[in-house]
Amino acid sequence: MASGTESWILMATGRTPTNIAVIKYWGKRDEALILPVNDSISVTLDPDHLSATTTVAVSPTFDRDRMWLNGKEIPLSGDRFQSCLREIRKLADDVEDEKKGIRIQKDDWQKLHVHIASYNNFPTAAGLASSAAGLACFVFTLAKLMNVKEDCGKLSSIARQGSGSACRSMYGGFVKWTMGKDASGSDSIAVQLASESHWNDLVIIIAVVSSKQKETSSTTGMRDSVETSPLLQHRAQTVVPGRILQMEEAIRNRDFASFARLTCADSNQFHAAAYTFDAGPNSVLIAPNRKSAGLLLQRLLFCFPPPAHNELTSYVIGDKSILHEAGLQSMKDVEALPPPPESKDKYPSQKFPGVVSYFICTRLGSGPRVLTDESLALLSPTTGLPKLLYIVVENVCDGKRNPT
Repeated sequence: MASGTESWILMATGRTPTNIAVIKYWGKRDEALILPVNDSISVTLDPDHLSATTTVAVSPTFDRDRMWLNGKEIPLSGDRFQSCLREIRKLADDVEDEKKGIRIQKDDWQKLHVHIASYNNFPTAAGLASSAAGLACFVFTLAKLMNVKEDCGKLSSIARQGSGSACRSMYGGFVKWTMGKDASGSDSIAVQLASESHWNDLVIIIAVVSSKQKETSSTTGMRDSVETSPLLQHRAQTVVPGRILQMEEAIRNRDFASFARLTCADSNQFHAAAYTFDAGPNSVLIAPNRKSAGLLLQRLLFCFPPPAHNELTSYVIGDKSILHEAGLQSMKDVEALPPPPESKDKYPSQKFPGVVSYFICTRLGSGPRVLTDESLALLSPTTGLPKLLYIVVENVCDGKRNPT
């Protein structure tokens, strides 16, 4: 298996973005394989602002598979984790690290155990697709460690078996999850419609109302909707196919008016059909350009100012340059904001401090990438266990947190 000592550890670290659906997937025709009842389209967000980082280590000294999420050990026995592990191990190939004197033959992967540590730089299970980023990163990083040579399309079908929306996080930009027709799920994969550079004017602002874990999981919400909502099948079979074609055209032509109309219409119908807050209470707003995003942020901060004694730079995180676009440099600037002109003389201007926990400003982003900087690894290269010290580093540009 390896020359010399058998106490070696081999690691890989990856970072994968989250994604936000603009034409949503809601409901499965196969629970085990996670096959959806309709196609969906999403935008991939900048991984510097919203992403999962995962380190996978392998060693002949590990006696079982183990996993830690945000520093806490969690069971790896669930069907979804095991399904992804099993599929990646089937595709694993020979690996050789000449510098460390390690050679792993592809058959060895069935006998070797792995340690996995994953970290989200945004709230977990709060309706911001943390499971999509996490499971996509899980699959991507395992594939890199095990020298899997399959393309992102094949990897997306494996990630889908862990979390449906995870398949869309295998690409950057605009991504379509094709529902497929084969009962095996082989054709239910993600494809990239356009890269992040195709329409790089778009700005996304997320109002994080709550970082708490959802009371109703997406899996439970979908199952209840399939069983109880007569609108769901109508939406999947009659409405969504035409809406998908229209959204693809809007993206291709960078037609924001159509893009916005379709996104809002699908969101409204989605909630009418599902009648749930399963996707979380956090609102995602998309502006056509930086100027519009600055005006939008002014209105948001007028209505939802930070609580007393908060710093503006900790209340608006991610791409903080949007604050400059909005002409806001301090809390004094926020306090001096006039009421939105569209509300003048129509209804009393109201402010709701503390309702929003914070805002994340971001943009379209790239797909998964390998992190070669060993200091970013979440596991110790000598023990294969999580690094003991987690230091929260607030970056003034992007607000991300990195454990070191």
